Amino acid sequence: MIARRPLVVVAMVLTVAAALLAPGAADADWPDRPIKWVVPFGPGGANDLIARAAAEVVAKRLGQPIVIENKPGAGAIVGADFVAKAKPDGYTWLIGAAGVVTNSMIRKDLPYADADLMPVGMIAVAPSVIVVNPAVPANDLKEFVAWAKTKSGGIDWATAGGGSTPHFVAEMLRETGVDIVIVPYKSGSEGVTAVLSNNVPATSEASIVVLPQVKAGRLKAIATTYSRRISSYDSLPTAKEQGFANIEIGHWAGLFAPRATPPAIVEHMSRELEAAVRSAEFRDKMVPSGIEPEPGTTANFMVLIAGERERLGRLVKKANMQADK
Repeated sequence: MIARRPLVVVAMVLTVAAALLAPGAADADWPDRPIKWVVPFGPGGANDLIARAAAEVVAKRLGQPIVIENKPGAGAIVGADFVAKAKPDGYTWLIGAAGVVTNSMIRKDLPYADADLMPVGMIAVAPSVIVVNPAVPANDLKEFVAWAKTKSGGIDWATAGGGSTPHFVAEMLRETGVDIVIVPYKSGSEGVTAVLSNNVPATSEASIVVLPQVKAGRLKAIATTYSRRISSYDSLPTAKEQGFANIEIGHWAGLFAPRATPPAIVEHMSRELEAAVRSAEFRDKMVPSGIEPEPGTTANFMVLIAGERERLGRLVKKANMQADK
């Protein structure tokens, strides 16, 4: 999922992470009451499902309940802003997604700064899958690109709004020479519904959303934009395998804390989160649904965030991507 990053970026992030997680006395009193994980989306989506599965395992390890609180709105900004301004005492955390990286690139009115949210640890990725209506005469990404290039006026592509993961996939596809007309919807599920009804021929969405429709024959999957094949659907090749190495992105979920959260608490949570994500209990819940666990340290997660800011930032500028009004 993570492309190679310039060594200077990696070195810088690792230095910051080392300083953040410098040895120190653990907070012996934490946690002494229930913890809140804020999901900036509604119930039932990939981010929410990942959060609930991880919270169950982490709570057992911490000995305190973890309560999931859904705060959807404004492309995840409502929930992120709530956590960014929460008391940094280790009892309020954010289950962030790609919007934590990209919202500041496409919005001028963001109510918090990127630095107000501290990366803690990666949890999992719901790989993005490019799907088309079965009526589209293409069975893989190469055939789709060739077909799309024959369409005068371009092809319609459903997104979950400006700056969403499907929007980024569309911009990556444009770099192949395909003329794409963005058709924004309020959510990924609405975009998928448009493709199911053939109002729009194509989109991309999280594996957990589209794979049931693919397996039922109502959608045709032509590629995953994940860095490797999906464990539960390994017959689907990646975009990179099909010759499109630039098309790589996923619907990831990771844990963030308010900026001034004590380092000892962040380290404690990071350690327990990584152990939970590595557990068979978490993997057995996620993998069958098409979600891939992505365990790692805080330093690993910081490298990913820095790299995605650089990589996706270039695409935002090139395509002049903007948030929906």
